[in-house]
Amino acid sequence: MSPAQFFKCLSDETRLRCVALLQKQGKLCVCELTTALDLSQPKISRHLALLRQCRLLLDTREGSWVYYQINPTLPDWAFPILANVLTAVEMTGQFQTDLERLHKMANRPDMAMCS
Repeated sequence: MSPAQFFKCLSDETRLRCVALLQKQGKLCVCELTTALDLSQPKISRHLALLRQCRLLLDTREGSWVYYQINPTLPDWAFPILANVLTAVEMTGQFQTDLERLHKMANRPDMAMCS
């Protein structure tokens, strides 16, 4: 992945919010991201597909759930950038709202399944 591809992937607000939540939480399913961001499932899935195509995210299927996480094989230069992005995004009211919605989500998939 080139730096230009990396930054292009993060240039959309929805994708940035998804990546920030994944950076903070480690692993989330589509339904959790849909709830946290208060957006439709097709919109979230479209953005996750783009993030997967540029190899910023990995997905794994566990039963009927598809979980996403930051790709651990990203270039070494990408991880400090993601850490700084998370620090910056965490200071926004939007991120705090997203995180609150995630934590209040009813019927959240069993987090033991995420391990």
